[in-house]
Amino acid sequence: KAPYKNSFSGGFARATKALRGGYYFHLQPGGNSMVGGGFWQPNKEDLQRIREEIDLDAAPLRKIINSASFKKHFGELQGQQLKSAPRDFPKDHPDIDLLRYKSFVVSKHFTDKEVQSPGFTKEVLKYFEATRPFFDYMSEVLTTDANGVSLID
Repeated sequence: KAPYKNSFSGGFARATKALRGGYYFHLQPGGNSMVGGGFWQPNKEDLQRIREEIDLDAAPLRKIINSASFKKHFGELQGQQLKSAPRDFPKDHPDIDLLRYKSFVVSKHFTDKEVQSPGFTKEVLKYFEATRPFFDYMSEVLTTDANGVSLID
């Protein structure tokens, strides 16, 4: 084992209570570089609120994750999932595939050649920008109750 890390990584959150979600980057030789973002292991209350919204109407989230831009940049929604239905939700729920998520994240991996290319920074920004519809939707869900009333000051 090498005595030092051969990687550099960092994350940053969006600026206000109303703008939820976080961005992440990881640079490491050997094709292990990536950018990503989302909602990694949200607290119990946030996870419950997300699931309540999916239970109520999953169509807006499905529209985002099935969009051409989302598919092009990230493929599919990623994150840890339960093996079965979460408590209080039926196993045959029509949106069980989304309800099983415990984290809601996206990521894109890059080759060493891509990382070393002159346009890499702009490429990373494109991926971060592509998260906006997802972040905006999730921010709305997490800052309002099921009736659309604000939960923040």
